[in-house]
Amino acid sequence: MTASRTANPALIALGAVGAAGAAAAVWGIGIERYLFTVREATAAALAPGSAPIRVLHISDAHMAPWQRRKQDWLASLADLHPDLVVNTGDNLGHEDGLDGIRRAFQPLAGIPGVFVHGSNDVQGPSPRNPLRYFSGPSQRHHKKRPLDTDAMDRFFTEELGWSDLDNTAARLEVAGNTVDFFGVDDAHRDWDRLEDLPSAIADLGRRDARTSVLGVTHAPYQRVLNGFVELGADAIFGGHTHGGQVCLPGFGALVANCDIPLKQAKGLSTWTREGRTVPLNVSAGCGHSIYAPVRFACRPEATLLTLTART
Repeated sequence: MTASRTANPALIALGAVGAAGAAAAVWGIGIERYLFTVREATAAALAPGSAPIRVLHISDAHMAPWQRRKQDWLASLADLHPDLVVNTGDNLGHEDGLDGIRRAFQPLAGIPGVFVHGSNDVQGPSPRNPLRYFSGPSQRHHKKRPLDTDAMDRFFTEELGWSDLDNTAARLEVAGNTVDFFGVDDAHRDWDRLEDLPSAIADLGRRDARTSVLGVTHAPYQRVLNGFVELGADAIFGGHTHGGQVCLPGFGALVANCDIPLKQAKGLSTWTREGRTVPLNVSAGCGHSIYAPVRFACRPEATLLTLTART
């Protein structure tokens, strides 16, 4: 007689976990990071009587020159015919990333737009242990390669016609509306200067009741969100979080790389400060570091946010 052999339950469980992990890696690395998505939403944020504004919110492209699928998709967003482009930073992901950014954003030339910097618009990415994000926001690395930020800014301002909001303010006419904007440089690197904004806002001149006010930041730290509401923002745009990038299905983001509550790490929510509540849109972004080429339960995105008048 031959003795029957009973499979070891522990080995079966281990094999199942390994297979699930391999399948998740294949999905996140090979499939989901290319599933570019336009998320649409509506928020009442404009001054009473204002015409609607279709805002294309793009963020965290982390562009490398070989990422042609991402470039093609970003270029196709011009077909949405937005009234305004809000770019919340981290456009570059490689020292030659501007080549891809030019190809991606050139079709948006002539559409009113604003932008702020993330740190990866200034310094190139570096390898890091992703598990360290669970201990809190990532720390500074002092030996990063500088990127050609000036060339990127010239492309945005001179060729696309966008306004730089890094620690300053601007006034634009958008879809027949007067809109005031203010923004800060990357708060994740402590480059934000909230104290500079009151004088920059004052330099715009008198604001009447028909003027809407939008705040723009790369990293949505609570100090920035609070400061924006106190300065009169009617809505706030942020990026940086990547929506968690690797999320738990049914739960959402596990990390945000800043102090925003995890449930607000992506999508449209609200922020309240001193009795005022305003819409807050945090983009999950459309890219990733070249050293972390994965997305799981968090598709790369841009947002088409229609702002309407408050009643």
